[in-house]
Amino acid sequence: MQTVILILVEVLIVIGLSRLVGLGFRRIKQPLVIGEIVAGIMLGPSLLGWLAPEQAAALFPATAIPFLNVLSQLGLIFFMFLIGLELDPKYLKGQMEVAVLTSHVSILVPFSMGTLLALLLYPLVSNTSVSFTAFALFLGAAMSITAFPVLARIITENNLQGTRLGTLALTCAAVDDVTAWCVLAVAITVAKTNTMSGALPTIFSALLYIAFMVTVGRWFLQRVATYHERTRHFNQFAIAMIYGGVIISALITETIGVHLIFGAFLMGAVMPKKPEVVRELAQKTEDFVLTVLLPIFFAFSGLRTQIGLLNRPILWILCAAVVAVAISGKYIGTYVAARVGGIEKREASALGWLMNTRGLTELIVLNIGLELKVISPLLFTMLVIMALVTTFMTSPLLEWIYPKKLIKLNDMDRELEEETNLEPDISYRILVPIANPSTQKGLMQLAIAIAGSRLQPAIVHPLSLIELEENYAFSSTPAEADRLIQERRSRMSELIQSLEPPQTRQMVRPIIRTTKNVARETDQIAVLEQANLIVMGWHRPAFSTNRLGGRVGEILSTGRVDVAVFIDKGRERLETLLVPYSANIHDELGLEIALRLLVNSEQRHLTILRVASGDQTHSELDYEYKTMMEQLPSALRERTNLKIIETAEPIQAVVEASATVDLTIAGTSSAWGIQRQTLGRYTDEIAIQCHSSLLITRRCSQVTSHLASILSATNADINKDESGVGVS
Repeated sequence: MQTVILILVEVLIVIGLSRLVGLGFRRIKQPLVIGEIVAGIMLGPSLLGWLAPEQAAALFPATAIPFLNVLSQLGLIFFMFLIGLELDPKYLKGQMEVAVLTSHVSILVPFSMGTLLALLLYPLVSNTSVSFTAFALFLGAAMSITAFPVLARIITENNLQGTRLGTLALTCAAVDDVTAWCVLAVAITVAKTNTMSGALPTIFSALLYIAFMVTVGRWFLQRVATYHERTRHFNQFAIAMIYGGVIISALITETIGVHLIFGAFLMGAVMPKKPEVVRELAQKTEDFVLTVLLPIFFAFSGLRTQIGLLNRPILWILCAAVVAVAISGKYIGTYVAARVGGIEKREASALGWLMNTRGLTELIVLNIGLELKVISPLLFTMLVIMALVTTFMTSPLLEWIYPKKLIKLNDMDRELEEETNLEPDISYRILVPIANPSTQKGLMQLAIAIAGSRLQPAIVHPLSLIELEENYAFSSTPAEADRLIQERRSRMSELIQSLEPPQTRQMVRPIIRTTKNVARETDQIAVLEQANLIVMGWHRPAFSTNRLGGRVGEILSTGRVDVAVFIDKGRERLETLLVPYSANIHDELGLEIALRLLVNSEQRHLTILRVASGDQTHSELDYEYKTMMEQLPSALRERTNLKIIETAEPIQAVVEASATVDLTIAGTSSAWGIQRQTLGRYTDEIAIQCHSSLLITRRCSQVTSHLASILSATNADINKDESGVGVS
C-alpha cells in the first residue's frame, strides 16, 4: 500500500508541475510539450536531485521507477495510436513531387551528417557492446526525425493550414514521419541483433505484419467504421475492442522484435479516416493520455536526463556540435530541396525551420535508444537538449522569416481579400470580435450603423477566433481546424444574412482564424487590417464579477487601435444618443462615434451631457460647447442638444439621463469612474445601472484627437448633400 500511495503522490506532482510549467511556456508562445518536457527534467537529477538530493531520492526512489516506466509505456502506446490516427492520407496528396523530394532529402542530409558525427562520438560516448552500425543508425535517425504532431499544431496556430507553405510542410512531415519510423525500426532490429544480416528476419516479419494490417486489419476496421456510421457513436464495447486491438498490435510488433510503439502507430494509421470516427476516437482517448500518462513519460525521461554529466567544457562543445549538426542538416537539406523544387526563398527557409521541429517524437526515439543501451546516458542528455532547442526555436524563427502579414489565408479568405482589394478607397474599418454569432446580431448592427457609408467608404470585419486550448488536442489538427473554421463560417454567414437593411451586408467582410490567445490575436489583426476601431461585446470572466475584465479588459487596456465595448440592454432602436462629455480624448472618441451615427441616419438625435464640478463655471462649459458646435453644419446642430448638470455624483447623473435614450456612449475617463487603468467596481456600477445600452470608448493615442477630422468630413458630406452631389 505504501508503494501505491507513493506512486499516486508522484503522479499528482507530475500532473500539477507539467500543467504549471506548460502554461508558463504557452505564455511565451512556445508549444505546451516544451514546458512539459522541462517539467520532467526539473523533477530529475538535473534540478531537484541537484538542489535537494535527499528529498528527490525519497520522492522518486529506485523501487518506484519501474512503476512509472509501465505507466509511461502505456501512455506512449496510446499516444502513438493518436499519431497514426491523425496521420491523414490527404496530407500526402498535395504537391507530392516536391514533398517527396524535400522530405527525403531532409532525412538523407541530417542522417548522413549524423552518421559522420557518429565517427567522432562513438569512441567518446559509447561502449564496445554496441556495434558502430547500430550506433550510427540511431544517431542518424535522431538527427533526421520531425515531430509531425507538434509541426501540425504550429501550422494550425499560425493559420498556415490553407496555404502552400502549410500544405507542403504537412505533406513533407507526413512522408518524413513514415520514412523516419521505418529507419528507426531498422535501427532497433540492428541494435537487438548487432548485425544487419541478423536483422533481416525481423524486418521481413515486420513487413508481413504491415501487409496484414493494411489488408485484413483495414478490412475489419472498415466494418467498425460502418458500425459507427449506423449508430453515430461508439459504445463501450466498441471502444474496448479498438483499445484491445491497439494493445494486441503493440504486443505483436514487440514480439516480432521491433518495438511496441510501432504496432500502436500502425493500428492508428490503418484506421479509416472518416472524420466522425477519428474525431470521436481522438476525443475519447486524448484527455487521459495527454493530461496524465504523457506527463509521466516526461517525468520518466527527466529522471534519466542528467545535465550534470556535462561537467567538462569538451562535453559542452560536443553537445553544441550535436545541436549544430541537427539544425544545419535538417535546414540545409530542406532548403536546398525546396529551392530545387521551385519554392521561393522565404517559403523554403520557413519550411526548413518547420521541419526542424522534433518535440516529443524525438524524446520517444531517445528513450528507445537508451532502453536498448545503444546510446549512453551522456549522449541521451545531449540529444534531449537538442530536442528542446530545435523545438523551442521553431515558432520565433517562423515568425521572423514568415511574419503574419505575409501569411496567405485559405482560398475563401483570399477571395474576400481580393474583393476588398477591388475597393481601394476604403478609408474606415471596424473590427468586431464575435464570440457567438447566434447572439451578437445587436453588436453587428451597431458596428454597421457606426461605419455607415455617408462619410467615407467603410468596411466592417466581424472577427471570429477559434481558440486552440491545448497543443495536442485533436481540435488543433489542421483537418479538424478546417472543419471548425467552415462550421464557424456558416454560422457567420447566417448572421450576415440577418442584418438589416440588406444593402448594408455588402460592407461586411468576415475574418475567421484559429488562435492560442484571443486578446493578442485580436490586437494583431486590428493592426494588420489597419482597423480604425474595435467594437466588441462585454464579457464576464469566469472568476470575476467585472464585466470589463478578462479578454475584454486586456484588449481595452492594451489594444493598439481605438476600442469600444458594447453592453447591449436589448434596445433595437438607435434613435436617441447620450454622450457624457468631459473634454478628454476618450470622450472625444465617444463624441466622434455619436456624430458618425448622427450623420448616417437623419432620425437620430444626440444629447451631450456636461456635468459641472466645483472648479468649472457655467460660462466656461458654454464656451467649450459653442466652439465645438460652430464646426457642425446646421443640419446636425438641430439634432444636437447640450445638457449641463451641476452635481457631485457624475455617475448617477449619467445613469439618470440614460433612462430617456437608446444608447449611452461614455469614454474611459475618471469623470465616469471607468478609467482604463482600474476597470474596477465603478466600471461595473455604470454597466449595471445604466438604463440604456452602453458603449464604453477608449482612445488609443494619448495625443492625437480625430474629432476635428470627423467634423471636417461631416461638413464636406453635408455640403455635397445640399448641392445634390455624391450622396444617394
